[in-house]
Amino acid sequence: MDEADRQLLRRCRVRLVTELQVASLWDVLLTRQLFTPAMIEDIQHAGSGSRSDQARQLVIDLETRGSQALPLFISCLEDTDQDKLASLLRMSRQAEKQNPEAVRPLNLMPVVLGPTGLTPEDLREKHGPSKPTPGKLAPVVLGPEQLWPDKLRPEVLRSEVSRPVDSGSGRFSDVCAQEISKQNVDLAYALNTDPCGHCLIINNVNFCLESRLTTRAGSNIDCEKLRRRFRLLHFTVEVKCDLTAKQMLQALVELARRDHGALDCCVVVVLSHGCQASHRQFPGAVYGTDGCPVSVEKIVNIFNGAGCPSLGGKPKLFFIQACGGEQKDHGFQVASASPEDRTPDSDPESDAVPFQEGPGPFDQPDAVSSLPTPSDIFVSYSTFPGFVSWRDTKSGSWYVETLDGVFEQWADSEDLQTLLLRVANAVSQKGIYKQIPGCFNFLRKKLFFKT
Repeated sequence: MDEADRQLLRRCRVRLVTELQVASLWDVLLTRQLFTPAMIEDIQHAGSGSRSDQARQLVIDLETRGSQALPLFISCLEDTDQDKLASLLRMSRQAEKQNPEAVRPLNLMPVVLGPTGLTPEDLREKHGPSKPTPGKLAPVVLGPEQLWPDKLRPEVLRSEVSRPVDSGSGRFSDVCAQEISKQNVDLAYALNTDPCGHCLIINNVNFCLESRLTTRAGSNIDCEKLRRRFRLLHFTVEVKCDLTAKQMLQALVELARRDHGALDCCVVVVLSHGCQASHRQFPGAVYGTDGCPVSVEKIVNIFNGAGCPSLGGKPKLFFIQACGGEQKDHGFQVASASPEDRTPDSDPESDAVPFQEGPGPFDQPDAVSSLPTPSDIFVSYSTFPGFVSWRDTKSGSWYVETLDGVFEQWADSEDLQTLLLRVANAVSQKGIYKQIPGCFNFLRKKLFFKT
């Protein structure tokens, strides 16, 4: 598919997603050999199989199907009686081929979006200074300005409308905002490469006797879930198990010293016991299997501009499944409490160990005092600083289990911050003891994973 066809698809994507009837398309797409059965099955399962998510994935995948993909797709639309969309694409494509320098509107007639209570007579009658009637909110017009009725010209709308128009479900505007954000490099990070980055998972399960730290049963379940999830998100995943504090630092420095120039992102996951620690920027510390702590602050700063210049300006994501301290949160009563979130046969353990007084050798003042202000960094903690993080010995930690589920359902349509809000809300409703994940966000833009 040439660049002009790709640009046309991208400009029409919102219209296609909102109007495309995918249920009738599958057999025709197979007959025309535009997609294989396996590819269609993958598309049908996108975003839990909802119609709009299937349509979105279909349009995205269409860009990869060769030079004849768009003409074939237009023909498939006609075969399934979706003549309006077929005509939109065909006419726009012909116009661009004849005059590629011209920027033409995709819709020549204005489209009025507004409540169904507005009749044609309402639109034709002359304006007068009156208060809006319930059920008859001012309509919004999309289309060439020259074709707008006098009543609906910008100066009239500006004088009448003092608040946002409620268009019902809001789904159309949500899709518009999302697509604009994803495609605007000023609003969202570009994750275009494949793979889009490295992901290092440090999974500490077995600790030496001298550390007095217990085996972290269930952590291997967390590790496998995250290994699979980040592979699906187009990261190359490397897992390192049972590392001492020194080995953890060596693995992190080795990752930071790699050339990330051809990649768009980097992810570090640490699954271990944790504790409170003195800090200037990022709270908490995680333990090596020898019982020695490594501060989260030190982990993050290994990847700053001086230590990892090839990741400059690119998002660096850290996910920490470890306790932030020993406090156990009993929570407080609310009307919507969900006691059913704790399963009868669950066996929760904490990843807590005592607070370490004062800065140790892992957090010396002269090692961090001259560091630049962090940028393009996102640190997600499984729990609030100072509090216990719960891990089920049979199903893994609450945080990772929820994170994996939220990413599976929403990563193709929502940005990282929104995904983590979902995680925090879901985890906060679990268990007798309570837990709420949080984050330190120094990203400059929205981050949408490559799905």
